[in-house]
Amino acid sequence: MRFDVDVHKCVGAGVCALAAPDVFDQNDDDGIVVVLEANPPSAQDDAVREAAARCPAAVIALREDA
Repeated sequence: MRFDVDVHKCVGAGVCALAAPDVFDQNDDDGIVVVLEANPPSAQDDAVREAAARCPAAVIALREDA
């Protein structure tokens, strides 16, 4: 699964890092999302979907066709 992240809209809630810790993290300064794995294995698909669905700022856009 491929996805895009708009870091400029991130509010640092951290739900992405909780939902998909192998794919997302937060930086130490302000909690903004950090992508750890830009092209995660398919085993992470459900976690990435959950992270996108739970993000309060909707900064994770899924691209399932890629």
